[in-house]
Amino acid sequence: MAFLGSAVRRVVSVVRPPLSPLCRTTARSYSSEPTSEKSVPYEKTLKQQDGASSGPTKPLPRSADAVVIGGGSLGCQTIYHLAKMGMTNVVLLERDRLTAGTTWHTAGLLWQLRPSDVEVELLAHTRNVISKDLEEETGLHTGWIQNGGLFIASNKQRLDEYKRLMSLGKVYGIESHVLSPAETKDLYPLMNVDDLYGTLYVPKDGTMDPAGTCTTLTRAASARGATVIENCPVTGIQVRTDDFGIKRVKAVETSHGTIETPCVVNCAGVWATKLGEMAGVKVPLIAMHHAYVVTERIEGIQNMPNVRDHDASVYLRLQGDALSVGGYEHNPIFWDDVSDKFAFSLFDLDWDVFMQHIEGAINRVPDLEKTGIKSTVCGPESFTADHKPLMGEAPEVRGFFLGCGFNSAGMMLGGGCGRELAHWIIHGRPEKDMYGYDIRRFHNSLTDNQRWIRERSHESYAKNYSVVFPFDEPLASRNMRKDPFHQVDGQFDLNAHRCARVQPHRSVLTEQGCVFQERHGWERPGWFNKDGPAPVIDYDYYGAYDLKRNVNYKYNELLGREYTFDFPPHHEVIKSECLSCRHGVAVFDMSYFGKFYLTGPDAKKAADWLFTADVNKKPGSTVYTCMLNKRGGAEADLTVSRLEPGTANLPLAPQSNGDAYYLAIGGGVAEHNWNHIRTVLQDQGFNCQLTDHSEDMGMISIQGPKSREVLQEVLDTDLSNEAFPFSSHKVVNAAGHQVRAMRLSFVGELGWELHIPKDSCLPVYNAVMAAGAKHSIINSGYRAIDSLSIEKGYRHWHADLRPDDTPLEAGLAFTCKLKSSIPFQGRDRLEKQKEEGLRRRIVCFTIDEKVPMFGLEAVFRNGVPIGHLRRSDYGFFIDKTIGYGYIRHPDGGVVSANFIKTGEFTLERMGVTYKAKAHLKSPFDPENKRVKGIYA
Repeated sequence: MAFLGSAVRRVVSVVRPPLSPLCRTTARSYSSEPTSEKSVPYEKTLKQQDGASSGPTKPLPRSADAVVIGGGSLGCQTIYHLAKMGMTNVVLLERDRLTAGTTWHTAGLLWQLRPSDVEVELLAHTRNVISKDLEEETGLHTGWIQNGGLFIASNKQRLDEYKRLMSLGKVYGIESHVLSPAETKDLYPLMNVDDLYGTLYVPKDGTMDPAGTCTTLTRAASARGATVIENCPVTGIQVRTDDFGIKRVKAVETSHGTIETPCVVNCAGVWATKLGEMAGVKVPLIAMHHAYVVTERIEGIQNMPNVRDHDASVYLRLQGDALSVGGYEHNPIFWDDVSDKFAFSLFDLDWDVFMQHIEGAINRVPDLEKTGIKSTVCGPESFTADHKPLMGEAPEVRGFFLGCGFNSAGMMLGGGCGRELAHWIIHGRPEKDMYGYDIRRFHNSLTDNQRWIRERSHESYAKNYSVVFPFDEPLASRNMRKDPFHQVDGQFDLNAHRCARVQPHRSVLTEQGCVFQERHGWERPGWFNKDGPAPVIDYDYYGAYDLKRNVNYKYNELLGREYTFDFPPHHEVIKSECLSCRHGVAVFDMSYFGKFYLTGPDAKKAADWLFTADVNKKPGSTVYTCMLNKRGGAEADLTVSRLEPGTANLPLAPQSNGDAYYLAIGGGVAEHNWNHIRTVLQDQGFNCQLTDHSEDMGMISIQGPKSREVLQEVLDTDLSNEAFPFSSHKVVNAAGHQVRAMRLSFVGELGWELHIPKDSCLPVYNAVMAAGAKHSIINSGYRAIDSLSIEKGYRHWHADLRPDDTPLEAGLAFTCKLKSSIPFQGRDRLEKQKEEGLRRRIVCFTIDEKVPMFGLEAVFRNGVPIGHLRRSDYGFFIDKTIGYGYIRHPDGGVVSANFIKTGEFTLERMGVTYKAKAHLKSPFDPENKRVKGIYA
């Protein structure tokens, strides 16, 4: 019999085999031949017995309202929720039997607490479906076991992270307890607690059974009229092009017939990329081996909670009177040759790779050293660039939805995501803020870039159990998109699907100490290090696969210093950037912004419908506005500038004989905005054109009391309030180059944005810096913007403004043309909400104690939890921590101004409460004098 301890000693003594170069088809020469041994630790699987029928289990219908492809957790949850929401003419096609592929061998763990409010809500719904709803509907037990969950902390930072989760859990009524090492030992007597700092115990976490869950889901769906067909592989997706040139799903082809349908849902797991190719849809995921081992019986382990020892990168799942042991290693094995024949098969376990988990497991539960190994389970799983699923309608083909790439979390996220995906299909958008899972979060230039997919997926896998710090940045696949201020000689070809290495990237901003952040593939300035350049260099896979680790990597060292839940070491640097802007002048490189033109015969109609504000003012005006979904939720906030008609002067002005608009949108969400606008234009049948010039122009923003003095030396136009008022724009000359100047601010100061053709960016920037030298002008980054903007009360989309927030709830009623009669998308919902009163609304909070907050802190009114902070930062001008959060009335009533004024508020940060002051207006410049140039 093999014992875990002897396995460790055996592997350590073996010479490691050589690694294949990463550019080859496989990352390592392992055996990937499937075995026939049934090694999963479940009493029941749905694997077909020899001689079973190879044909479809039911006749195929001629048509369906939707066809779900893939009978794993997501496919079964999606068809269940579609049927439950009333779409019953739906079909699920599974090429083998339900759970085949990846779901059948999953560990099935469910942890309720995550560092995301949306994920907490998704997990709560899964738990309700599995533990309660399905049993009530069908009378069948899904196999749910509520044995609790235990998170292990070996250091203060890890326990601080768990305390953040505990505070958020209080808002959602999730019971959790921070335990001392001694209390942990009482709960789990077999555990070694000598090296523990503490633990987080969640009594109502548990374990799911794949076969029981999927069988019950499909039985409940079938009872409502859905059709579930097994043994029916899909061979093709028919796509048609309509009269407007839009590609749409037409039908699903199988070797047993064709089903006409306007909607396909890709829940094919590891095989989702191949299914996407059938329709011309890019599905950016990658397959890897993912493994666990099942032990023999362990005396005293019965009824123990499941364990996650994040610092050891290992989990221990209760398996009756044994344990399943698995985790996330730094050197996972890629499965490049994905086989269609791999249904209920497993790989041979590579002990050399898996050994690191065994060491961590034995340290945590020493009895494991002399416990036998009953079976090994090594199967394929799909992973993505940010370790988040791929969901939503594909940008390439209308009616083609994704529900895949779940990074081995498909069981625990399945219920919540299945419900949101069903709502997406039926109503056009999900109910919750699913942007973090939406395929449109990735720029289209990245989603078929194999280097980006591979490197990012590896890093996300390897760091899955790392502490989630507020200011972390990826190291993989950097410098994919660079603005004109990031000009270098060597660069990666975005379209080259090959491995390549170049020298460190240096640029005008790098040389000035810029520490870059990555957003949407772009490199954007984060902050400016006073100790010289810290360039981003090529990814080293953390030394895996025998690659040499990057040494003396200054950028990585700077990131590492910010791995804290206290004020980061560079707090004073951010302060200097912020106060230079407040008292003098600063320049921000915001070139990563999306820059679109909306033109054509129906451009005015489209603008009226798309934008909440009245953007049809005189040419030369610029308006801040939102775009809404049909439920009134904010899909975007942006500025829209009305242009003069005329001949093309690209990239500064498009050809237009009538109405034309210039849209400037935060670069991190530009793809989402582009697709939202395009979808609305298609759905409404507007005859107009949307063109993208994001990469043709750079953009710098010059902000602060002295910005007018600086720019008056550079621009050939009068910058007085009378000649160039706030919220206006014009094409002017800057140091001999044409630019579009806009008087706007995202930091609450007097200032202008300069939108500059890319070849003119450096000369214009140099002219601005030269003119600003006598005013002590400085470069500033987005860390300063984050602080300055929250201090002023400006929103960040996807933080304190999301698709599940209306402008009225977000304090943005001023962006809505409700006093006019002009219709716009979502207007009816806003009018109804205005009439009924707000059941939730955003509130600004400040605290006097000098402690940092980052969002997710619980908000209490008179001791009752009523919400949590969505976003928080330090305001250096007012010298306080500021947070914004949405609050509700405990009895579900209207949240009035009086409700806010009369309450005593506290914020809970990592289990500690702080007295807070609630503000109905921004505590900084509430009368908006500074943006108007009034500095009395």
